[in-house]
Amino acid sequence: MKILVTGGAGYIGSTTAKALEEAGHTPVILDSLLSGPRAFVRDRIFYEGDIADRPLLRQIVAEHPDIDATIHMAARIVVPESMEQPYVYYRDNVAKSLELFDELVALGKPRVLFSSSASLYAFTEAFVVREEDALDPTSPYARTKRMMEQVLEDMARATELRAVILRYFNPIGSDPDLESGVYVREPSHVLGQLVLAATGLKDEFTITGTNHPTRDGTGLRDYIHVWDLAQAHVRAVERFDEVLNAVHAPSVVINIGTGEGVTVRELVSSFERVFGATVPVSEAPPRPGDAVGAYANADKAAGLLGWKANLTLDDGIASALAWSKRRHEVLGE
Repeated sequence: MKILVTGGAGYIGSTTAKALEEAGHTPVILDSLLSGPRAFVRDRIFYEGDIADRPLLRQIVAEHPDIDATIHMAARIVVPESMEQPYVYYRDNVAKSLELFDELVALGKPRVLFSSSASLYAFTEAFVVREEDALDPTSPYARTKRMMEQVLEDMARATELRAVILRYFNPIGSDPDLESGVYVREPSHVLGQLVLAATGLKDEFTITGTNHPTRDGTGLRDYIHVWDLAQAHVRAVERFDEVLNAVHAPSVVINIGTGEGVTVRELVSSFERVFGATVPVSEAPPRPGDAVGAYANADKAAGLLGWKANLTLDDGIASALAWSKRRHEVLGE
């Protein structure tokens, strides 16, 4: 299969492109390089440009008429930034995606696999969430993801578009060969911050929020290895039509997580065990837009995709640490 991957120069996009290749498929990368580095594209088929550029989309399909589906990953993803710049997030994540979806339908390429987010879920005392549970996105970033789910659901009912929506939980780690990973110098996510503190690039790791209604007061997340997440995309494109036929609907939402919840304090303990040393830690109030957290019920992914997470939290931590030593070599920084 040939798969168009928007955002394919990014952290998850480049890892997914590699997983597609290893499964015998051909990724076609479309990325503006606004954030993802050119080095992550490697020697793959690549178009530099915007997802809302209709002439470019027409060119891509004309040159690759055998594209079977689109994995749409291109998006802005930083929660605090979305609180400060909501217009930019709605423009890039929502308005531009609308142009992409409409043009894909016009071009006869209606299969869309969409990257959504577990940050959509409303707080539940049980912490485990199923796809049909209540939603309450707490940041502009999360609300853009929910809007795009609704757009896809509505378009799938009204047009030839078909959508498989994957709600990601919290990706960690790098690809197995350390060819790509978290590329920003100072990542905003928790494991990236821990790596910086452990390697002396930050004075300390800050736990943001210590009065949450969790077992130790810190936020709870479902940390999934990015390679497992990439494998879920491979399964989803390979079984795209089969999945929608099974649910008797033009669109479906599927959780992609490990099924286990880990608090920030527990993550710090696991990190220190893998790293082999303590990490200086401080505490601060939660950041604007931060959610208490949840972990996935991943039964639907197992049933529809034949997928489950295989790599452990320790695997993800070790992978992130190994990537931190190789990052400058790959990116030339």
